[in-house]
Amino acid sequence: MGHKVQKNQMSIADTLGLGFMTFAFFLGAGNLIFPPLAGFLAGENLTLAMFGFLVTAVGLPLITLIAVAKANGKIMSLLPPVAATALAVAIFIIIGPAFAAPRTGLVAFEVGFKPFLDSAEATFAIAGVSLNIAQLLYTLSFFGLSMVLALFPGKLLDNVGKVLTPILILLLVGLAVSVIVLPGSPLVAAVGDYQTNPLTKGVLEGYNTMDTLASLIFGILIIDILRKKGITEPKAQTGYLIKAALIAAAGLAFVYIALFYLGATAGDLALGAENGGVILTNYVTHQFGTTGMVLLSTVVTLACLTTAVGLISACSEFFNELMPKLSYRGFVVLLSVICATIANVGLAQLISISIPVLMTVYPVAIALVAVTFLTERFAKPETAHRIVLSVALFFGIIDGLKAAGVDVSVFEFMPLHAEGMAWLLPTAIAIIACLLFNNKKSIAAS
Repeated sequence: MGHKVQKNQMSIADTLGLGFMTFAFFLGAGNLIFPPLAGFLAGENLTLAMFGFLVTAVGLPLITLIAVAKANGKIMSLLPPVAATALAVAIFIIIGPAFAAPRTGLVAFEVGFKPFLDSAEATFAIAGVSLNIAQLLYTLSFFGLSMVLALFPGKLLDNVGKVLTPILILLLVGLAVSVIVLPGSPLVAAVGDYQTNPLTKGVLEGYNTMDTLASLIFGILIIDILRKKGITEPKAQTGYLIKAALIAAAGLAFVYIALFYLGATAGDLALGAENGGVILTNYVTHQFGTTGMVLLSTVVTLACLTTAVGLISACSEFFNELMPKLSYRGFVVLLSVICATIANVGLAQLISISIPVLMTVYPVAIALVAVTFLTERFAKPETAHRIVLSVALFFGIIDGLKAAGVDVSVFEFMPLHAEGMAWLLPTAIAIIACLLFNNKKSIAAS
């Protein structure tokens, strides 16, 4: 009996390691590049925009991890098998080979490598497509290394959690302290949507980190790691997952607030920047010279690499279960090649292509988390899950089409349509309707 008790517990060091690893999984590319630009554009409306951003970039991923734990990792089990598989495949493609994973390589290049190059960039054309030679070589080696690390996933927790992350955290703390201590430029006027509705703009900007989608996957990955560590009891797993999620959320909030503030006080350093990576690079070069730049490039490369490895291994495990004909290692190789190929699109282009997709899928993910917490309250959980997610998907598609520049003015009468959150009210109404349907039945039964 004594042996069993011991098995369902983890040392404090291991729990911290798990929390740090969760933080490192999340702290990838988007987390470093979106806050500085958002802070710069929000200017004097910094506080509201930052609050909105923290809601979707910290709050939602945290709640999602807890929902995954609550559902014992089977968060989509109440959906029809085809729908559950389709949603899972969509999420894995978005956070894997289509957007999030290639973006890690691009950000590592933009922030970690490009500043050291001479401004003249050699390009060459293949089949009419112009390619940047430095970017091509960098992304090939980046995803080559990610592939090697993902081929041996057992060592992941120890390598990432215990070695890389503490270095990363120390360097980020240094950056955060400098933002507070060193004088920056005064806050400027807000730009664009940040003038009129900074809060919703911040909320939507938080989508870009893709962390809520990643939570659906990382939650399952963490439960898997806990099983391998001998934590087999669902209640114990949930406990450790929540601890890990809280550690990660605290870390993320700290980093975001510092980077938002950095962007807001960057002044001339941010002029003409097309992404937050440029602002971050300019700031560090300005304040700390070459030494600072070397440190920053190290931090960013490590952050992006850990995220890429986590995403590639999670996607490979998933697709391998779906299509066992190709082995886990086969998928790792295949996905790494796809990532390296897509990473040569360029960062600004990749972000603009991903936004409509995120506007469509995010509402579904958020609705899934909401109904997971309410499962016991529904008279017919299966029906409720299906109705609510269908509503979220329908209106999410409208928001996605709008973001893609399609004319959907027919729906202009809807609340929050202009802000790109038309899905919110209908989805909430669907949830309330499903809950009320339950109460009517229980009143009738009594």
